[in-house]
Amino acid sequence: MNTLTVLWLRQLKKYFRSKARIIGSIGQPLLFLVALGFGFGPIFSKAGGGNYLDFLVPGIVAMTILFTAIFSGIEIIWDRQFGFLKETLVAPVSRYEIMVGRTLGGATIAVLQGALVFVISLFLGFTPNLMMLPLAIVFAGLIALFFTALGTAIASLLDDMQGFQLIMNFLVMPTFFLSGALFPLTGLPSFISVIAQINPLSYGVDGLRGTLANATQFGLPMDFAVLGILTVVVMGIGGYLFSKIQV
Repeated sequence: MNTLTVLWLRQLKKYFRSKARIIGSIGQPLLFLVALGFGFGPIFSKAGGGNYLDFLVPGIVAMTILFTAIFSGIEIIWDRQFGFLKETLVAPVSRYEIMVGRTLGGATIAVLQGALVFVISLFLGFTPNLMMLPLAIVFAGLIALFFTALGTAIASLLDDMQGFQLIMNFLVMPTFFLSGALFPLTGLPSFISVIAQINPLSYGVDGLRGTLANATQFGLPMDFAVLGILTVVVMGIGGYLFSKIQV
């Protein structure tokens, strides 16, 4: 087995062995789906927006992937503190391969979490476009890869777990709330609209919404192009910063 496969499998084994992690990670998305989907649904419908649950589910799936992916970077700090990272880095393999293997593992877990929330949403009444489901998986994978690589890049610069959590919370919440996951991006104040348009997650949410709910603002080609380019760039940055880690 090569380096990428070994590190990818390590991430997945840790995930599947932690049943509490799997169950606990669906609590917040489920709360958003039930409280907002059914609470604001009538208001959204009266305003002419249609079925709010169909609008909301792609955003909550993206949120689940975002949170799971970007916080996977904390495992680097954890491994550094307990010595596993040092043992990994002294192996006769490229540090970039190690980073890519870990990133692929974290991204796979994030997509699985998103898929779990998607399945739950079906029981709540969400009606997706199943013909576009393969393309939705592609968008989910791009979101996961981008934010896992971003989390890895930031964790490579830090050795304090509390500091990482503070930075992530400062970064994650604005990214989520200004992505159009909970409300349409049309008719917003100009400064919020500009922020939303430079927010990478906006294109991920729009891509998922376009594939699952047949509603897109930027267009699927634009969503794919922006996410694809940014993912390649962040993977490169993350690989460079990871290669400079001192343990």
